[in-house]
Amino acid sequence: MTHPGDYGLPGSLHRALNDVAAERAAQDAMWGLRDHPDGTGPAYAPEADLAKQAVADAAAEGRLTWRHILHEEVLEAFAEDDADRLRAELVQVAAVAVKWIQDLDRRAHSPNNR
Repeated sequence: MTHPGDYGLPGSLHRALNDVAAERAAQDAMWGLRDHPDGTGPAYAPEADLAKQAVADAAAEGRLTWRHILHEEVLEAFAEDDADRLRAELVQVAAVAVKWIQDLDRRAHSPNNR
């Protein structure tokens, strides 16, 4: 049974999020608790604007890729200095990355790829 967020492949959201959770646990096991500054802010806004334009251009030309979309989301996060807005952008980064993972899994299970 396909659930909301499964991107056409039953259980894919659950599997992808479990993989992300396992990776996070492995990071903690390897590195422990880390406390780094964000390193983000308005100085990165011009790069974010360029990425937004690249997405718009690629979409208009019919060549939009997951790389374009994820790159834009990451650069939008880099341009934030407000903690709440940065968090929201990072959630979008994570969501796009998970959806890309799901798309890879969906393609791997497609009859056209067998």
